[in-house]
Amino acid sequence: MNLLKPWALLLALALISLMLPFAAAAQQEELSEEEEEAAWLAQVELGEKYYNVNCRLCHGQKGDGKGHVSVIQYAEKNGRVLKTYPRDFTSGLYRFRSTATGCLPDDVDLKNIIKGGIVTSFMPPQEGISEEDLAAVAEYIKTYSERFEEEDLCDVIVASRPDYVASPKSIDRGKVVYNNMKCWECHGYEGTGDGPKAADIKDDWGNKLLPFNFITGALKRGSTPENIYMTFTAGLDGTGMPSYEDSLDEQSRWDLVSYTLKLMGLTKPEEEKH
Repeated sequence: MNLLKPWALLLALALISLMLPFAAAAQQEELSEEEEEAAWLAQVELGEKYYNVNCRLCHGQKGDGKGHVSVIQYAEKNGRVLKTYPRDFTSGLYRFRSTATGCLPDDVDLKNIIKGGIVTSFMPPQEGISEEDLAAVAEYIKTYSERFEEEDLCDVIVASRPDYVASPKSIDRGKVVYNNMKCWECHGYEGTGDGPKAADIKDDWGNKLLPFNFITGALKRGSTPENIYMTFTAGLDGTGMPSYEDSLDEQSRWDLVSYTLKLMGLTKPEEEKH
């Protein structure tokens, strides 16, 4: 029995030596998570500094849209006065997303809005922002809503424009879609934003909203066919503009884009081909 003890000791030492790399790897993984958390906190702190200088004036210290500039008025050429309210980040509701209605925006959506601004809303573009600051402020904004911790991100919607967009046939089909979907109830028969329900629309915060006037203005999201398609597909959460992803097939949505472009005067004769 005594002769077996040295062999047992050697076996134990061998097992320990085999386990040491795994133990070290586990410790290294734990340290990596801690380092990752520290890096994220540093990024959020950087984003907060940028936010306080460039965003807090309108969106507020608490991110609830109640800053010193909480309402901005904009007069259209036809005399309509629009009121714009800074986004309440605490709700986790975003109008301009590349994800389905009810979903959170992805990081690219947030960065695009921060860097590019929003037309006619007095959300200024941050054209000179560095990539580091851009990522940091987007990450900081997400801390205002628990939704970003509690919910998984949805798939991104891809807008691949067909060749027939803006053609006469597509425009004609789009006009039928516009009428059948009763877009005129809000946007008016001629797209001027004066439909019979135009005065009754409010956002999720109780603020009055005027339907978009296709004749006089550029869409806040952007007026490219792809941007318009995304609006019809994803909807504008928090407003009265619904998603048509489930109620209209893809061609009908693109045809509606064609008719919208026509209303906005953005179709070109060379594009309007059969």
